[in-house]
Amino acid sequence: MTMMSATPTQHVRAGDPRGQGATAPGALPPHARPWLLLAPILVFLAVLTAASLVVLRMSFAESGNEWRSFTLQNYVELADSYFLKSLWLTLRLAAQSMVCAVVLAIPVALAMTRTESRLARRLLLAGVLLPLLVNLLLQGYGWLVILGPAGLLNHALIASGAIERPLMWLYREHGVLLGLIQTAFPLAVLPMSSAMRAVSASYEEAAATLGATRWQTLRHVVLPLAMPGIVSGALLVFAYNASAFAVPLLLGGRRVPMLAVLVHDQVAPLLNWPAASASGVVLMAATLLVMTLSQRLAQRTQRLKESDA
Repeated sequence: MTMMSATPTQHVRAGDPRGQGATAPGALPPHARPWLLLAPILVFLAVLTAASLVVLRMSFAESGNEWRSFTLQNYVELADSYFLKSLWLTLRLAAQSMVCAVVLAIPVALAMTRTESRLARRLLLAGVLLPLLVNLLLQGYGWLVILGPAGLLNHALIASGAIERPLMWLYREHGVLLGLIQTAFPLAVLPMSSAMRAVSASYEEAAATLGATRWQTLRHVVLPLAMPGIVSGALLVFAYNASAFAVPLLLGGRRVPMLAVLVHDQVAPLLNWPAASASGVVLMAATLLVMTLSQRLAQRTQRLKESDA
């Protein structure tokens, strides 16, 4: 009789001594806890997706009647030569800054990885992260002070006797290129240093034992093994600079009309939101296309190298 009158709790404890099969009232089931941790980033991605869809919808609308009209005229007008030149200029400067930033980031990432002093590594990391901590407007004004006709760079060149007249760096493509390289430099260094840190030093020791020089070791051992990080850093720099606005506006003005500046002009003075949305959609599509092709090309090259090895 005593066993027949046992409570349900006693049955649960008898079948599961630790009580793992029972869920406390109001507690979340185990399969829902990971989704709760991912809730903030999912909400953020949902907001970004909604904003992208709004821009996409507005790109097919007419100015003044954005939510009730539908037209392809905004994309037809983008076939204008001025817009195509602006798109080509944007992609070209983004690609040039990507190449320069990657080349400059390789020795810095290698130094951050192979330096034994903890203080030196921290100082290098602080110097690399500094452009991310300073506002882009302040960095742009700093470049104005450096590259201006009476700026620090021209004063140094004239004092050294290298030039007789000040060089025009501002409102030129090379001035904008310098600003793009400097602001996006950390995005190239950080993924590269992480990838190089994963490369064991024993590979370099083995290459040195076989008679390879440091340049040969870097070219044939370290860089191929760190290629995923190099590609990631390069794509980050390209995507970041393709949508740059503050640096091209301050250093290039209207003489270097990158696409983000053109989108700003369509929104601020003209209030033509559909045309600006269409320009933004084209820029985003072109950037994603170039990044996808570059990544596939890098993966294919890596596979060919692995098959040859």
